[in-house]
Amino acid sequence: CNHFFDTPSSSSGSPFILLDPCDPCAPGLPRFSPLKKNRPTTQMSKTWDARKLKPECPHDTTYYLKCCLGGVLSCGLTHTAVCPLDVVKCNMQVSPEKYKGLLSGLKTVIAEEGTGTKGIWKGWLPTLFGYSAQGLCKFGFYEFFKDLYMNMAGEHNTCMYTGAIWLAGSASAEFFADIALCPMEMVKVKVQTSPKGTWPTDFGPALGQMMAQRSTTAFPFGSVVPLWSRQIPYTMAKFFFFERIVQLFYKHVFTKPKSSYDKSTQLAITFASGYLAGIICAIVSHPADTLVSLKGKAANAGKGFGQIAQDFGYGNLFTKGLGTRIIMIGTLTGLQWWIYDSFKTAMGMGTTGGLMKCSCPQCKDKKPTAGGH
Repeated sequence: CNHFFDTPSSSSGSPFILLDPCDPCAPGLPRFSPLKKNRPTTQMSKTWDARKLKPECPHDTTYYLKCCLGGVLSCGLTHTAVCPLDVVKCNMQVSPEKYKGLLSGLKTVIAEEGTGTKGIWKGWLPTLFGYSAQGLCKFGFYEFFKDLYMNMAGEHNTCMYTGAIWLAGSASAEFFADIALCPMEMVKVKVQTSPKGTWPTDFGPALGQMMAQRSTTAFPFGSVVPLWSRQIPYTMAKFFFFERIVQLFYKHVFTKPKSSYDKSTQLAITFASGYLAGIICAIVSHPADTLVSLKGKAANAGKGFGQIAQDFGYGNLFTKGLGTRIIMIGTLTGLQWWIYDSFKTAMGMGTTGGLMKCSCPQCKDKKPTAGGH
């Protein structure tokens, strides 16, 4: 300690002695610690929390559960609605020599199998069950993982690397969503691609036969790896490009604050962004989608995916049924986002996406951007 005080003393020749005030034995002196500096106290700043960016709509458990329900409606209803297109698309992938186009494929299926649930609508029930479960995880878990990764990154890194957080959040959500989807997807594909009379079309018997023949069908999770290969890139593209396109709309076309536009305008932006994102999704995920369809073909029973791809032709994996899938997935993705955001709006949660404003010291003076500085 460098601080000493003079105090009178009667026991020494000097009227004063030097006492160290840090000495606990020093009588009647104020205590000082050599390890603690006397500093002005400052109030700690509040920790940034992505879940509380909108005080009027905090991202609590109720919020995430509502997002899960919105995902159920979004994916379950839309995939079921386009079931006829899905039947034709799957058959174009499995039997391209017979089903050469969308319109001709529709005519062939209707002529041979009819317009009911044993024909063009076959597989609608496993579609509804499977994609409802997938939508619950896809949208609800995305909101959760996005907030989680934003908080892990911190405010400034979230601003700088927004796109990476979207990609990580959507990939994490889809990993679990595909596990939920896989059993029903395998039933659906088998029902939709089996020639008439070779496999049950009603849900109960079809599910029972899948279980009874699991040694050859690999039910219930035999297709989860190609599903991950198809759906994780698809979902990463779906969420990344949707969020980015929404931001670009609000930056270059609808340049007033988002809150100044009515709900119908915001939902129109949602649909347009979803449709454009869906086109990209279809192209990215098409080869893996073709493999999933081919796996259900009787001639491919017991074959690995590498052998199936080699037999079918790698070029065909990228092209067969792609046009139909672009139409289907573009419409599907646009409707999914519209239904999801309509549900969120009805629940008072607002639509998804928009320009970001970072208030951290490095960014607080900069203008809102379309995803980072």
